[in-house]
Amino acid sequence: MEIRRALPQDFRELLHCLKMRSKYAILLVFVIGLVIIEKENNFISRVSDKLKQSPQVLAEANSTEASPAPAENGSLASLRELDAAFSQLRSHLHNVTLQLVGNGDIRPRRHILLMATTRTGSSFVGEFFNQQGSIFYLFEPLWHIERTVTFEPGGANAVGSALVYRDVLKQLLLCDLYILESFILPVPEDHLTPFMFRRGSSRSLCEEPVCTPSTKKVFEKYHCKNRRCGPLNITLAAEACQRKQHVALKTVRIRQLEFLQPLVEDPRLDVRIIQLVRDPRAVLASRMVAFSGKYETWKKWASEGEAPLREEEVQRLRGNCESIRLSAELGLRRPGWLRGRYMLVRYEDVAQAPLQKAKEMYSFAGLPLTSEVKDWISKNTQAPHDGSGVYSTRKNSSEQFEKWRFSIPFKLAQVVQDACAPAMRLFGYKLAGSPAALANRSFSLLEEAQPSWVT
Repeated sequence: MEIRRALPQDFRELLHCLKMRSKYAILLVFVIGLVIIEKENNFISRVSDKLKQSPQVLAEANSTEASPAPAENGSLASLRELDAAFSQLRSHLHNVTLQLVGNGDIRPRRHILLMATTRTGSSFVGEFFNQQGSIFYLFEPLWHIERTVTFEPGGANAVGSALVYRDVLKQLLLCDLYILESFILPVPEDHLTPFMFRRGSSRSLCEEPVCTPSTKKVFEKYHCKNRRCGPLNITLAAEACQRKQHVALKTVRIRQLEFLQPLVEDPRLDVRIIQLVRDPRAVLASRMVAFSGKYETWKKWASEGEAPLREEEVQRLRGNCESIRLSAELGLRRPGWLRGRYMLVRYEDVAQAPLQKAKEMYSFAGLPLTSEVKDWISKNTQAPHDGSGVYSTRKNSSEQFEKWRFSIPFKLAQVVQDACAPAMRLFGYKLAGSPAALANRSFSLLEEAQPSWVT
C-alpha cells in the first residue's frame, strides 16, 4: 500500500518538473529570439527542427492523465533530451553574443530618437550624437514624407500623419533606408539620389564608402560640407547603418508620444526617446526670423499693429503648446512601456551647460561620451559673436539662449504666455508681468527651483 501511494506522488512531482522545464524552454527560446532576431533565423529553424524530432516531449509535459510506469520511463528520457538541448542552446547563445558584441564590449545596440519642434535647438543637440563615430545619425528624414504626403491639420488626418511618421521611423531605426525611396522626389533610380534632405548634416552619409566619387553632372543641394561626394547610394547608406553600433534620428515632425508605443515595444529595437523643449516665447521669436513668410501676420501685428492677429493663428500656437505638454506629461508619468526610455530636456539647460547635459543624455542612452563629442562641444559653444547664423549649430550658447528677450515686443510675449501657460508652468518657465521684467537681464525666466524632472 505504501508503494502504491508513493508512485502517484513521484509521478506528480515528475510531471510538475516536466511542466516547469517546458516553461523554461519557452522562456529561453523567447530570449534568444530577442537577442539574435534577423541575424540567427537559420539557427532558430534548426532548434525548431530539433524539437520537432521529439514530439513525445511536449505530449508528456502537457499530459495530466497517463499510466504511471510507461510515462515515467518516457519522461526521464525526455528530460535527458531537454537537458542536452538546453546545453546546446546555452552554448550557441554564448557564441552568438560574442560575435555580436565583439572584443568583449558588451553594449547592446541603441536606437535614439531626438523628438522636438522647429527652432528649439534640436539641430544643435542632434550634433551631440552626430559627432559620435559609432552612431549612424540622420537629420530630419521625415522631411521627405511631409513634402510628399499631404495631411490636413487636426482630427483623423493628424492621426494618419503620426502613424505614417511612426512606421517610417521604425524602418529607419532598423536601417531600412529604402523606405525613403517612396517619398524622395524625383524618385531615386537604381537606389541613387542627389536629393537627400540635409545629407551634409549626417557624418555617416558623408564618410567612405557612402561618399562615392563626385560626378560633375550631378548637383546636390544638400551636399556634404567637407568633401564632394557623388549622388547618395541608398544601398551603401543602409549597409553603413548596419555596420554602426547605434542609430540616432532627429525629427521635429512627430509630437504625439503615445503613437510611439508600438515602436518602443518592438523587440528588434531598444529605443531611447529624448524630448527637447524650449521657452515658447523664444520659439516664436526664432520662427518669425527663420520662417519670415509664414509669420508675416505676426510681424505686422507686433511691429505696426496694422493687421489684426487672427484667432486661428493663436489657436494654432495654443494647439502646438498643448501637444508638446501632453506628450511631456505622458513621458513624465512613466507608464510601463516608457519606463527608462524617456527623457525630457530643456534647451536652456543645454545652452548653459552643454557638456554636462550631453553627459546626462549619453548616460540615459547607455552610451559612453567620447572625446570627439567633447571636442565638438568645446569648439562649437564658444563661437565668436558674428559666427552664428539662423541655421548654425555653432553658437556661444551661454549668451544665445535668452537673446530673444531683448528684441521681442512685450505684447507678443503676452499672447504666447496666455496661449501656452500650462506648458510653460510644467517646463518651469516664468511668466513676465511687464516689459521691464522681460528685458531685465537680472530677471531669470527659469524657475529658481527647477522642476523635479530636471536632472
